Amino acid sequence: MVHGPHTVSDVMTQTVVAVGQAARFKEIVETMEQWKVSALPVLAGEGRVIGVVSEADLLPKEEFRNAEPDRLEQRQRLGDLRKAGGLTAGELMSAPALTVHADDTLAQAARTMVHKSVKRLPVVDGRGMLQGIVSRADLLKVFLRSDEELAKEVRTEIVDRLFTGSPKDVEVSVKDGVVALHGPIRDSALLPVVARLVRAVEGVVDVTFDDVHVGRETVEHRAAR
Repeated sequence: MVHGPHTVSDVMTQTVVAVGQAARFKEIVETMEQWKVSALPVLAGEGRVIGVVSEADLLPKEEFRNAEPDRLEQRQRLGDLRKAGGLTAGELMSAPALTVHADDTLAQAARTMVHKSVKRLPVVDGRGMLQGIVSRADLLKVFLRSDEELAKEVRTEIVDRLFTGSPKDVEVSVKDGVVALHGPIRDSALLPVVARLVRAVEGVVDVTFDDVHVGRETVEHRAAR
């Protein structure tokens, strides 16, 4: 295929607000409020990411303001109790930072976010220097591709290449990101292959085979995963 998968560099935000590890608690809160963000990369030296400080890292200070945890809670929440007494980004941050690289695929970034339950990831180069940030919303941008754009890519990169005999007989339509294929497909073994390739196109929500003819049979169903 001509088009490879989209990478983090395609959707990330390059202008990133960050703080140094010596940033004070109130400065961190003020920076978050000013820039309307819920987390900040923490940098050392000339821009190496060493951690991330988030609203969740700051909340224990308020949570334990007037509460005295019992012994069991103290054992279970040592990290939060430590952060409740933190004064600087270096003391409050979660470290080491979860990061991605600009050439990572969106799928790789999405898996990291889901498995680690984070909303955004700093983007770093090979030396760990900050290059940008990518959020959940950024990863969903591929689903903003128009139906016309998706149909063109499925047609030129999949249908025209797989069905070399008479590819024009196979029609491609897209509505709300769902790709539908219509027409004759001589080899039924191609159906799961086509389904897998179409779903791999960035921005495709699903694929169906509507009125697809395989030999003398007619197939009308959502493609099996």
